Amino acid sequence: MVDLKRYASVSLFLRSLTVAMLSGVILSFASCSRTSGKGVDSVALRPISVRMLAVEQKQIRRNVESVGSLFPLDEVTVSSEVEGRVEQVVVDVGDHVSAGQTIVKVVPTELQLTLDQQRASLQQARARLGLSEKGEDFKDASGAAEVKKAAADLADAQQKYLRAKTLYEQGLLPKQSFDEADSRFNAARAAYDLSVQTVENLRAQLAQSKAATSLAQKKVADSIIRAPFAGQVKERSVTQGQYLKVQTPVMVIVNIDPIRVRLRVPEKMAAWVKNGQEVTVSVEAYPDRKFTGKITRINPSVDQQTRAFEVEALIDNREGLLKPGFFVKATIPSSFVVDSLFVPQDALLYVYGVYKVFVIEGNTLKEREVKIGERSGDEVEIVEGLTRGERIALPTKGQDLKEGAIVDIAQ
Repeated sequence: MVDLKRYASVSLFLRSLTVAMLSGVILSFASCSRTSGKGVDSVALRPISVRMLAVEQKQIRRNVESVGSLFPLDEVTVSSEVEGRVEQVVVDVGDHVSAGQTIVKVVPTELQLTLDQQRASLQQARARLGLSEKGEDFKDASGAAEVKKAAADLADAQQKYLRAKTLYEQGLLPKQSFDEADSRFNAARAAYDLSVQTVENLRAQLAQSKAATSLAQKKVADSIIRAPFAGQVKERSVTQGQYLKVQTPVMVIVNIDPIRVRLRVPEKMAAWVKNGQEVTVSVEAYPDRKFTGKITRINPSVDQQTRAFEVEALIDNREGLLKPGFFVKATIPSSFVVDSLFVPQDALLYVYGVYKVFVIEGNTLKEREVKIGERSGDEVEIVEGLTRGERIALPTKGQDLKEGAIVDIAQ
């Protein structure tokens, strides 16, 4: 038989021991918690060493910051002025060309034959007028041989008519003879008028033949397509053997030295921008280089949608580094000077797209949101959020600034 009294006594002892051990652990944990809380509180209340700086007001020369794109100085699509088959393509995309340089040749055979035909027609017209191949043209119809002969016949007929009239009036010549002399005189006068008209028609045909010959000669010259100005080939649209019609594009040529830059400037800065001002631009392709130029044109009107106007400048591009289509950032120095507030760049805290500074109020830090403007060296303009003379905190080495922290201003 198990001793029930002894078993109950042992069970009671074990329960008492367990309760005592749990109570000790709980008391020990509470004691540690109180000790730890006092340590944290002491750390939180410990002053932070900072440098203090008063917000200063300085004069700044306003610059116009703008963005835009590059455009060629000149761009032209060269087209064929004649019909024919391409004999040779002389240049290709990216090649440099000079003004008047041959870029495409068209087979000139048919054009040359047309020119020879027109020259023959011109020579025939000169021969009908009695002009030599290299002789000078007469100024009026009276110089033509046909008109000179008609004029001589008219003078002879007139003289005979006047003599017959005198004799007829004296009764020495019969009426029939006088009428014959009168008829010959009228016929000679009509023949003279007809010869003058014929020569004038021949002179008109001669002028027409000259014009047709000159046109045919021009078409032969146009069979050689030339660059209208110096530049580079941007596009090539033809190949050897292709048949061209009039106005078929063959090349696109651009001149990029100097190169144009077009910028958008807000209307409120209209008084800051003038012709002749210097412009400094930068491009992503060459982040370490600056390119300078001068404003040459200012658009007289403002876009009502964007409330901005366009400014154009010419940038030297002798090295050919800048290319049409580049996105550019530009700075235009102005003569507009204003007073503004500045703080060191180290005093700014950038969090989630917002700039903040820590202002010292009494001996406590207060976080404040600010809006910044232009940068000048290591300083940043404060547009909104601070006033002149306010004290701001700059962190010392190894210290982090926090809202509500007590500060110890370092000397």
